Amino acid sequence: MRSAVAAQAFIIADAQTGYVLQESKSKDKRQIGSLTKIASAMVVLDWAERKGGDLNQFVSIPPSAFVGTLENNIGFRPGDDIALRDLLYAALIQSDNVAAYALASYVGSQIEAPTPQLSAIDIFVTQMNALAKQLNMERTRFVNPHGVDTKVKPLPYASAEDIARLTRYALNKASFRFYVSQKERQISWYRGGKEQHYLLHNTNELLGTNGIDGVKTGQTARAGQCLVLSSAQDSEVVQEGTGTRIFPRRIIVVLLGSTNRFAEGAQLVAQGWQLYDQWAAAGRLVDPKKML
Repeated sequence: MRSAVAAQAFIIADAQTGYVLQESKSKDKRQIGSLTKIASAMVVLDWAERKGGDLNQFVSIPPSAFVGTLENNIGFRPGDDIALRDLLYAALIQSDNVAAYALASYVGSQIEAPTPQLSAIDIFVTQMNALAKQLNMERTRFVNPHGVDTKVKPLPYASAEDIARLTRYALNKASFRFYVSQKERQISWYRGGKEQHYLLHNTNELLGTNGIDGVKTGQTARAGQCLVLSSAQDSEVVQEGTGTRIFPRRIIVVLLGSTNRFAEGAQLVAQGWQLYDQWAAAGRLVDPKKML
């Protein structure tokens, strides 16, 4: 099945086994924009889980969060007090750069520095790259928590295959799945003691179509339009002798360097399920060379 997808690179994989159903140039290093925030969110969620960090804790947004972040659609201001959980919602649902930076700044300050000279942001980015290494993301380099790639040296990059590895890891965490599945979410914070409210809107226009329950958009001039999708269908129950086996059915699609990501993403999900069904019907044989 040939795909007429114009994106620079893409990959479709089974979330359960990591089996690659189809790919094109998925090992190429490319800019990925805000897909970076998937890694940032996982560093935060792993920290909360392992170190007992409280996501309901309020933190102050530092002035440095506004430097070079390019846009501030929510209208945060330096000194705003907001819960880490609401920063995660803002970063994942509406892809907010200020929120991603504020998260990194606080969580980085809570992690023991490998060397004393590192800033909280540097410590956080070190954790992002450590996670990439742990997941065998060998063609990835993170340089900041939000994926901004203008006036940034060295340039960040990743491959579609590496982002699929990262997404597979992220989807194993129920909290992450919940965050990225929300179409809208009201967040609140305090400015000078007065409560502020904002209704976030998910940047993933395909959410809720064809089983799509996440994940994330990304876009910069260098990266083009990027998109990660997770699509789930009902588990397959197979009778085997006296017992039954349950196969969870979920595919991951990563699309980099598109000019029409939602149309192409929808196409790749539909194609992915056709390929998945053929693979399942043939006995779900897994070729070790085609694994994430």
